[in-house]
Amino acid sequence: MFFKMKNAAMLFIFLLTSCNTSLKETVNVPFSEKIDYKEYSPNESDIIISRSSYYDKLYGFWLGQCIANWTGLSTENDKIGNVGGSKSGDFYTRKDWGGVSSRTEKKIDFVFKEADEVWGADDDTDIEYMYQFLTTQNSNILTPKTIQEGWLKHIKHEEENYLWVSNQKAFDLMKNGVFPPETGSSELNEFYEMIDAQLTTEIFGLFSPSREDFALKLSHLPIRTTARENAAWISEFYVTMHSLASSVDQNLDMKDQIMWIAEKSRVVLPKDSYALKMYDFVKEKYDSKIPWEQARDSVYYRYQVNQEDGYDITSKNFGCNGCFAAGINYAASLVSLFYGEGDYKETIKIGTLCGWDSDNPTSTWGGLIGFMIGKNKIEEIFDRKFSNSYNIHRTRQNFPNNGIDTFENMSLQGIHIIDRIIQSDLKGGVDKVNDLWYVPKNKTQ
Repeated sequence: MFFKMKNAAMLFIFLLTSCNTSLKETVNVPFSEKIDYKEYSPNESDIIISRSSYYDKLYGFWLGQCIANWTGLSTENDKIGNVGGSKSGDFYTRKDWGGVSSRTEKKIDFVFKEADEVWGADDDTDIEYMYQFLTTQNSNILTPKTIQEGWLKHIKHEEENYLWVSNQKAFDLMKNGVFPPETGSSELNEFYEMIDAQLTTEIFGLFSPSREDFALKLSHLPIRTTARENAAWISEFYVTMHSLASSVDQNLDMKDQIMWIAEKSRVVLPKDSYALKMYDFVKEKYDSKIPWEQARDSVYYRYQVNQEDGYDITSKNFGCNGCFAAGINYAASLVSLFYGEGDYKETIKIGTLCGWDSDNPTSTWGGLIGFMIGKNKIEEIFDRKFSNSYNIHRTRQNFPNNGIDTFENMSLQGIHIIDRIIQSDLKGGVDKVNDLWYVPKNKTQ
């Protein structure tokens, strides 16, 4: 491919990490052959991103999510507070790491899959996997029909289908002929304030590197398939963070990178939303330098006991005191994000011990930080190799190869989706010879 260079020395270059080798596309992704790679003349303001480096980061996203997801499951909905009829007992503290969960009876520790084992899908990764698969087979922006048909094909109808609250309600509506976004409307789906959209849509931020404006466009309908209002805005916060991870200055330490991304993403939260007030409350507690346990307890009393800032889930008498609600888990996720300060292990530890639907925040930050540091750094942190295999058929159905996939293939699918998006939607360019993306800046910024 021939690229016309315009004063290349003056181009704004943003290489996610240095990488001297080209992306070896040895994994078969059939739809990639249909991409028309066009000639492109870079602009001086274009952001330049290494495709091969991004591939390693997408691998880190999937691996980081799986480790964090299965680690967080040990305490899922174990500690949810003592209001609304719940008798879950005191919350965990850092001293409980390495102990045993009082509800699941699992050891509270990192969960790994060895190189000869297979990671199982869970609800924190499987619908993202499905959305990526649907995007490879269809247009970049998913339509109501594509989402409905995808859900009906890939989610089991009768037996255990690993859906809860808003996802399950949306699925029931789809089976009755309702299309998104009506499946997430407050009129038809009483669970529209629950966490479901957050754990199924973060990946759309990665499909639009450094262009959070388009990431929000990509994720708009998938988010509103199951959410409205604060639950939707919180999901957009997470999507924005994943997109902005490609814009952060990597000369900063990880703590400052995380804080920059979070503060930049805060702007998507409406001024009067309880989501914004939760963000500011948790950030204030972090800045005050109190222990994370005390910050978490403050979240509990402010939002579940006293129902401040317009957060009234406790009064609605949902099961387990709304332990699966978007709001309380968002606040808990911010505790682990801020106090984890960009350290993968510490963030996941705090998220696992923080309470409520603990596998969701851990999966979110495990995926984000895993993306930011990449596969190799994750292996370095834990001083071990991990399984690269993923079984989507543990929770979903009707995928190729009897549901067995690899992180290599999943990451390469993501690369090819981004190839299409950069060319067709962002009006940028792909240089396959040098493994580079040229991403035009958002003109409104």
